[in-house]
Amino acid sequence: MLPDAPVEKRKLPLTALAIAGAVGLIGLAVLIKLIGWQTTMDEVRRMWVLMFDTLAAAGPVVFFAAMAVLPVAGVPMSPFALAAAPLFGARLGTPVILGLGLAAITFNLTMTYWLARRWLRPLLSRLLIRLGYKMPQVESGDATDLIVLLRVTPGPPFFVQNYLLGLAEVPFGRYLVISCAVQWSFNVAFMLFGDALSQGRGKMAMISIGLLAALVAGTHLVRKHLARKKTTA
Repeated sequence: MLPDAPVEKRKLPLTALAIAGAVGLIGLAVLIKLIGWQTTMDEVRRMWVLMFDTLAAAGPVVFFAAMAVLPVAGVPMSPFALAAAPLFGARLGTPVILGLGLAAITFNLTMTYWLARRWLRPLLSRLLIRLGYKMPQVESGDATDLIVLLRVTPGPPFFVQNYLLGLAEVPFGRYLVISCAVQWSFNVAFMLFGDALSQGRGKMAMISIGLLAALVAGTHLVRKHLARKKTTA
């Protein structure tokens, strides 16, 4: 994103955010200290298990609908991918699980893009302006590199990547093809790994781990290539 004003004019909001974040982290650390680390982890695990037990009891339609919608608000996608086969694999079969999972991911990619590009754009625009930034603008020739770079760079959460690309108004077709290529690959590996664990299939689990390792290595090579390309340009 490009700064909307000189650096001096955006120091204050960014500093305020940093201070607020630090205060929040300190408060969270104090709370965990008072409650106890083990108790906190047990409670988080209990709530997580309760959520997935509730989704499992509601059936595959609710589960995959939640997989499609909840990541819009920042819920990670990978736990859904890992849990899908153990919960419903015996009932639906692995091919159906993979198909439903990929459909949920595609729906989420589409919804978050258009939320950022159309329906939530005024709200997000005002938020960026308050932080001292303007709406990201990308030349058509740079859109592909931006999409690939965001998808292969570790750090930005999945839903943040989607919103940023929607705000930047990158071409939707290009966004969806590249995003699906990356996200489908990783989430298929997660779903196969969850399926292998649930069925005690050690060989398939190792294949899934190998696939994930290959994908991580591939994204690293793509990042290096884009960095060299930028330096040359």
